[in-house]
Amino acid sequence: MRIGILGGGQLGRMLALAGYPLGLHFRGLDPAPEAPLGHVAELLVASYDDRLALEQFATGLDCVTYEFENVPGTTAEFLATRLPVLPPPVALFRAQDRLEEKQLFESCGIPVPRYAPISSPEDFGPAIETVPLPAVLKTRRFGYDGHGQKRVRQPAELPRAWEELGRVSCLLEEFVPFDYEVSLLGARSRTGEIAFYPLVENRHTEGILAVSRAPAPRASRTLQEQAERSVAALLEELSYVGILAVEFFVVGETLLANEMAPRVHNSGHWTIEGAETSQFEQHLRAILGWPLGSTAMRGYAAMINLLGSLPPIESLLAIPNVHVHLYGKTPRPRRKLGHVTIRAESPEERDELVRLVLSIVEFPQPVTI
Repeated sequence: MRIGILGGGQLGRMLALAGYPLGLHFRGLDPAPEAPLGHVAELLVASYDDRLALEQFATGLDCVTYEFENVPGTTAEFLATRLPVLPPPVALFRAQDRLEEKQLFESCGIPVPRYAPISSPEDFGPAIETVPLPAVLKTRRFGYDGHGQKRVRQPAELPRAWEELGRVSCLLEEFVPFDYEVSLLGARSRTGEIAFYPLVENRHTEGILAVSRAPAPRASRTLQEQAERSVAALLEELSYVGILAVEFFVVGETLLANEMAPRVHNSGHWTIEGAETSQFEQHLRAILGWPLGSTAMRGYAAMINLLGSLPPIESLLAIPNVHVHLYGKTPRPRRKLGHVTIRAESPEERDELVRLVLSIVEFPQPVTI
């Protein structure tokens, strides 16, 4: 079988690497000729709105998926008239607009921080009346890894923040004094089968994920069940197929949904060595209608991103139970160049190994666990 991947980044590369042992073949579409997927699979270099290229891309494919959520929804819809596109394009549309995403969460009974839409200066007053300050002004579209958002502490700061974000449609969102952040990965197959991974606790640096630990050290069974109910509601509402990641703020024993990603997710990279079935294989199983794999953990696990520049790889490889994954990307500030996974027999051993790796890896800001 041949699977098309919209986007040629590291997630597409890891999807292909997970699929080859299953006898699958891949073709990617990306505007960048140096996209990492091209190192391991056929890559068609073209714009996402090039209809002739999309026709060529679709020829001979059994289904199409995507590896990042900023693929134009119209591209997914165009291809969906020719062959299965999974997850369905509706999930892409809802995830690309923060307002629609929040409204989707609420329609599924999932708690979210208070928010208000802003599309013109006339919306400033009503927004501040609805959302207590401090708050975060976020662009409704094309925000990721800390991009497209500004902190607002006083009412007078709101006009400047909106100007700096380009006077585009935004969302003013309550700044939640959360205890910590977690994410949950759920999978739903074409057959309707559903499976969940354990909650993962995440630490960020300058808005970029730095460290994920699984299972989340402080998360109770109550939080796990609450997260699974929320993600299950989204999977059913969207008739979803594939891996869906949802990020939450933890406030006591309550979860507030932050955002979702309709694709394999950075906080799930630990599953490559740390789970019976990696998120990448699970996604492929789901979109092909194959039985989902076990999500059981192999002990305790963690993932640490390599950002901006690479540390001495031999120093990482000298640490037992540490696995290095590089993406073949040119270094530049804040760019994800690879990641390290850790597998351990106890949470204490895992955290000791995480600290050891953090002593070697450089981040824009210090990261602790």
